[in-house]
Amino acid sequence: MQHTTINDVRICACDTSADSTIYSTVRGALLGSRFKSLDELKSVISIEYFNDNADTDSTIHGNSKVCIRDCSNGMEVVNVLASGISQGDIAAARDGDFWDHLSIIFRSPYAVSNRKDLERVFLLARFRPNLFGEGDVAFFSLAQASFRNINTADLAFANSRDTTEKGYINTFNHITAQAFITSCFSEELADFVGDIHERYYHPELILGKFTEKQIGDLDEGPVDNYVDLINNEWGQQIGKQLKVKYNINRETWWKPELVANYLNDLQHYYSWALQIGFKPFKPEDEQVTKFSRKMNAVMNRKSF
Repeated sequence: MQHTTINDVRICACDTSADSTIYSTVRGALLGSRFKSLDELKSVISIEYFNDNADTDSTIHGNSKVCIRDCSNGMEVVNVLASGISQGDIAAARDGDFWDHLSIIFRSPYAVSNRKDLERVFLLARFRPNLFGEGDVAFFSLAQASFRNINTADLAFANSRDTTEKGYINTFNHITAQAFITSCFSEELADFVGDIHERYYHPELILGKFTEKQIGDLDEGPVDNYVDLINNEWGQQIGKQLKVKYNINRETWWKPELVANYLNDLQHYYSWALQIGFKPFKPEDEQVTKFSRKMNAVMNRKSF
């Protein structure tokens, strides 16, 4: 199945986040740690499944998809997760034989034509000390750094689950990664990366057919993953704005000052959306200087 971009952002009259007492002060970004059930999440976002044989068939057919919408502060983001290749398929093609490569070509010409950029994204998203030295950083490192920068404990940590990895850190990780990918490459590539990840680890999201165990698993089940998909969309919207603000393109040289400014803009968004405060990043911060070097190495390498 070819990759198509059908996700977007638009003005909306409703505001599902504002209508919920859970999210009365939150605009845009969602915290999975605030939800106690899938039904509670559905009171904030819209989830609609499309599968011709949904009542009798658990197979993910070519026309199967789920549409997830979040309307906040008058803006609506939409994610459509459909059947297609997964992160595992790409890894198998990379490491496999001729037939594995041929399968990817037919199933996803988009992945083939954007192979180099996908490799760059995976390098930025993973810890690779063998390539970038001890203490290598990735998107997750930046999310952890933003979490440590929170300086309004009384506002931020009233809910103890928010302090876990599935609270602020998970939200920051998804939005930070998707913003950088959108700014450096494109919204389409960011969307593709987010979707292949979820299709690989959680294909059941497409049909909405979950076991009771999955529904009850707030850390790895549908609540967590639908929140991730919505946060991916908000990250893409921020990434588009910052791409314009800093005139980012493939030739951009990521000085520590630019990395710090970019991360501080992300924190300004988190502050506005989640009503919490942060101390700012500085160009001389270790995480900033290391990510600056990694960005420049990855974006300027011609082969891997």
